[in-house]
Amino acid sequence: MKTSIKNHIGSLFVICTLFSCSKRTLSPEPDYDSPSTEEKNFTPTSNLTYVALGDSYTIGTSVAYQDNYPSQLSTALQGQLKSPIALKIIAKNGWRTDNLLDALKTEQLGPNYDLVTLLIGVNNQYQGEPFKKYEKEFSQLLEQALELANHKTERVFVISIPDWGFTPYGSGWDQQKISQEIDAYNSFAKETAEKEGVTYIEVTDITRKGLEDKELVASDGLHPSKKAYKLFVERMLPIITSSLKN
Repeated sequence: MKTSIKNHIGSLFVICTLFSCSKRTLSPEPDYDSPSTEEKNFTPTSNLTYVALGDSYTIGTSVAYQDNYPSQLSTALQGQLKSPIALKIIAKNGWRTDNLLDALKTEQLGPNYDLVTLLIGVNNQYQGEPFKKYEKEFSQLLEQALELANHKTERVFVISIPDWGFTPYGSGWDQQKISQEIDAYNSFAKETAEKEGVTYIEVTDITRKGLEDKELVASDGLHPSKKAYKLFVERMLPIITSSLKN
């Protein structure tokens, strides 16, 4: 029998244990008050600039900083383009679309980034937020991503939301419901991106192998592993490299 995603946790004790009695975030581990932005080798003299917008899937919860997908992508792009990449990550565990919008209001970002990626929405889905709220706020975020790239659509990429139902943590939930909802979020993101002339890159299918290939899941039993992010980058790299070369 299917169970509601909102009612699956059996008691307030479990909710408090996992989510510190606050509005739940997609992380079985506590949020260690990590900064909302991560920045490595970001200097005005760097040849190419990259800003990655998102949530725990972007910062790479439970993997080393150099193993998250923006870092792996930056390293791979440097090899392909023979040019330094200045990476800035604006993301945090548990962020919904509204949290990312709020963060962008406080950031001092210019409109000249060579590359912008956007991966957001899993916490909207996980927390049972109204889908219409996601539709409105994702559209606003994509517009801001375009502004950061000086409205060069070929420099902006929307990344699909991974499916946390195919993890040890997610397997105890209504997996079919999770996948259906994530499909709906991704369908809207893809449609919105394509309307704006922005490339949408699918990585969800990689994460749906998480139960058959345990190496695709990080040690927390929920987030993608270094190996999973490597597979993300292998798919993203030729698409993004081609755009940056043009």
